[in-house]
Amino acid sequence: MTKQHANWSPYDNNGGSCVAIAGADYCVIAADTRMSTGYNILTREYSKISKLSIVHSALQMHDKCVMASSGFQADVKALQKNLSARHLIYQHQHNKQMSCPAMAQLLSNTLYYKRFFPYYSFNVLGGLDNEGKGCVFTYDAVGSYERVGYSSQGSGSTLIMPFLDNQLKSPSPLLLPAQDAVTPLSESEAVDLVKTVFASATERDIYTGDKLEIVILNASGIRREYLELRKD
Repeated sequence: MTKQHANWSPYDNNGGSCVAIAGADYCVIAADTRMSTGYNILTREYSKISKLSIVHSALQMHDKCVMASSGFQADVKALQKNLSARHLIYQHQHNKQMSCPAMAQLLSNTLYYKRFFPYYSFNVLGGLDNEGKGCVFTYDAVGSYERVGYSSQGSGSTLIMPFLDNQLKSPSPLLLPAQDAVTPLSESEAVDLVKTVFASATERDIYTGDKLEIVILNASGIRREYLELRKD
């Protein structure tokens, strides 16, 4: 009798791509809305961008940072719930909202804590730091992270990152004195660049497509833009 080997896995990869670009006074975070498994599209309207830290003022609501995630979306949801709960505890204990760099450290600690059975999620965190400058943090699945000027995660990242490197090429972290990681582009140029890289990646990556969701954070608040992508 032939032995049958079980090939069940607790993980799946639901595809999709995420990009973030930091500027002098803004941050652009974008992701497509396709969620797949294998060759099946589960939904064309799934947002991969999550708000984490919100500051309320008397007049309006400012978002301090957002996270875009690809990978296994069940793990992504569990991670988002964990971060939201930890952020709520922080607000009650300190009577203030968490800054974007603090949230970046919390996300790193949360991922590292689960390193022996990791969250199968590949995250990019973007927002504004305490000085109002754009900041982007990029992660692996077990919490190793770095502050960069731009980053991409997900199934299309191998197509997107060379394009961004060619257009933006941030300074080496080995340079002394240390140089700012923010990109030299204006906000509108960064949004146009994001639209271009997704239009290009969608042509080659079957897991990226349908619609592009772009979140722009600056001193005046947050806004969203959408762009239709290939649906095949």
